[in-house]
Amino acid sequence: MSKPLVGVIGSQQLIDDRYVAQRVGERNMRAVAEVADALPMMFAGEPDITDIGALLDVVDGVLLTGARANVHPTNFDTEPHPSHEPYDENRDAVALELTRVCVERGVPIFGVCRGFQEIGVAFGGSLHPEIRDLPGRMNHRAPRLDNGEIHPDPEVVFADRHDVNLTPGGTFARLLGCETIRVNSLHGQGISEIGERVVIEGVAEDGTIEAIRIADAPGFALGVQWHAEYDPQTNPINRTLFQAFGKALSESKCAK
Repeated sequence: MSKPLVGVIGSQQLIDDRYVAQRVGERNMRAVAEVADALPMMFAGEPDITDIGALLDVVDGVLLTGARANVHPTNFDTEPHPSHEPYDENRDAVALELTRVCVERGVPIFGVCRGFQEIGVAFGGSLHPEIRDLPGRMNHRAPRLDNGEIHPDPEVVFADRHDVNLTPGGTFARLLGCETIRVNSLHGQGISEIGERVVIEGVAEDGTIEAIRIADAPGFALGVQWHAEYDPQTNPINRTLFQAFGKALSESKCAK
């Protein structure tokens, strides 16, 4: 039997300040292939060349990845600011509509970091552009050197940095078999106001929302603020999440 096919959303990148490209981090692809036991296929985060209906006729699920660009504030009735750039409005246009259609059709969807934020916004939520500016919040961005550059060692950048308390008896607590986990942290934006149907399932020790699900979704519809794709081959928390996604993908494939 062939493996389930997973659509992995791409993000816009300008190469040499001249050539527009779409890219996906390889760790996302490896997480799908090696842990979810599915075949990853990148699709463009560009509405002019991505037909959502045709895409969902082909794939068995969707992975919304992290990305450098922030979700554009106009998607939640807030004015943009140059300090919160870059944005990727083309990806926004694809991801937000795709999220709603996936949930409606029961197509498994898993959001990671920016993907988590996209799921929140797709159902009417809002984002704060810089979580660390809120009173009592920690700096959730990647560790940096004294000169301001991001630390060069990925093991430092993606190290577990804070706890997440899971809702007792919730979907994540049942999947993971515990109510407190420890995760990495590499984001500036974060969910501010919760949208319709978005259920909070995990909160960091400083109150930042870290795990969500969509209420009454007929299929797998989960999101995490941390980068679960970084180490699911070795990290038991992230492995369990991608394996659960893989199980949902297999069921989706069999149901077609």
